Amino acid sequence: MQTHLAPEYKGTADGDAAEAILRKCVHCGFCTATCPTYQLLGDELDGPRGRIYLMKQVLEGEPPTRKTQIHLDRCLTCRNCESTCPSGVDYGHLLDIGRKLVDAKVPRPLGERALRWALKEGLPSPLFAPAMKLGQLMRPLMPSALKNKVPPKQDAGHWPTRTHARKVLMLAGCVQPAMMPNINSATARVLDAAGIQTVIAPQAGCCGAVKFHLNDQDGGLAEMRANIDAWWPHIQGQADTGGSTGVEAIIMNASGCGVTVKEYGHMLRDDPAYAAKAAQVSALTKDLSEWLPEISATLRDKVAVKTGTLAFHPPCTLQHGQQLRGGVEQYLGELGFKVRVTGCESHLCCGSAGTYSVLNPDLSYQLRDRKLGHLNRTFDATPPDVIVSANIGCITHLQSGTATPVRHWVEVLDEALSKAL
Repeated sequence: MQTHLAPEYKGTADGDAAEAILRKCVHCGFCTATCPTYQLLGDELDGPRGRIYLMKQVLEGEPPTRKTQIHLDRCLTCRNCESTCPSGVDYGHLLDIGRKLVDAKVPRPLGERALRWALKEGLPSPLFAPAMKLGQLMRPLMPSALKNKVPPKQDAGHWPTRTHARKVLMLAGCVQPAMMPNINSATARVLDAAGIQTVIAPQAGCCGAVKFHLNDQDGGLAEMRANIDAWWPHIQGQADTGGSTGVEAIIMNASGCGVTVKEYGHMLRDDPAYAAKAAQVSALTKDLSEWLPEISATLRDKVAVKTGTLAFHPPCTLQHGQQLRGGVEQYLGELGFKVRVTGCESHLCCGSAGTYSVLNPDLSYQLRDRKLGHLNRTFDATPPDVIVSANIGCITHLQSGTATPVRHWVEVLDEALSKAL
């Protein structure tokens, strides 16, 4: 696609990066077939190809409008289009640039600004945990729309106390410890059973995705740098000792955080103080499922016999953002679980998409109900016993629309290991 940048963008980092991405697009339209919002709305401007043209017009000097902003806002950033694109268009990074340029020129309504500010400042805040506790106490009195965002209080279970020679870092996350703390402790217990110690750096906080994708890119980058600083002594121990005391990897059990941390190297590539460190952090970062081939071999004889069926929902941040497919189903199956993935639209987003379910609830809930319909038909119209996923946002969102338990797959594995003791 030929692009002629306006003088204000020519020679800038954003302009040059966007132009390189745009030149890969051949306008084939394959992406529209796998775009969730295009499937719902049928509007070319609510699909990747249309949004690419909107961003191209802005980069070429056409003033953006509120309509431009709304069409970009409606994108879930699921990156399904990237999996479909035959030309390798890096749509996700282009969208980050496009939203930044449009928001710089199109003021948002006051209510919208206030909501976005509350999300980007509130979710990563230390005050989120006490606010969630209060919300859980008041949950029975809440209207359904608010209750959907406040899961019932969950027991985290014990954290393993054994030490092991093998160690991994894990990002606790900003909302997960308050909303579903058992995911982190279950991860630590499963790794402990495999002879691996989980270490959390207390100074590490939000991965940076919330602020970055709400167009506080400077705030998101600051959180990324803070995490690198918190992790670096553990990573440096690996470098200084040849791996004898340092961590082997940074494990992510929330695929939304994982895809972000894997891109630290890209996000901070122009920062002379952090570029090399960010690249090393990204290289060390692994989704928990990427360790299943190794740990499943160790755990095979420690897992209790299981009954019932699991329907696996692969998050977009896992299958499209990280391009990881099939691992959870394969290795849980080898451990004895009966796992299935729906044969219909398993590639489409469930509608959670970070803060999307708050900012675009109508579209979000349509996608949720569509996804649950497919998941419940996975077993010849017989609902599964449990729906499992790999990202807290998807888990919370799906659970708000079904009575079937929705859990992280590591919780199910941890439970099976506990029953075997």
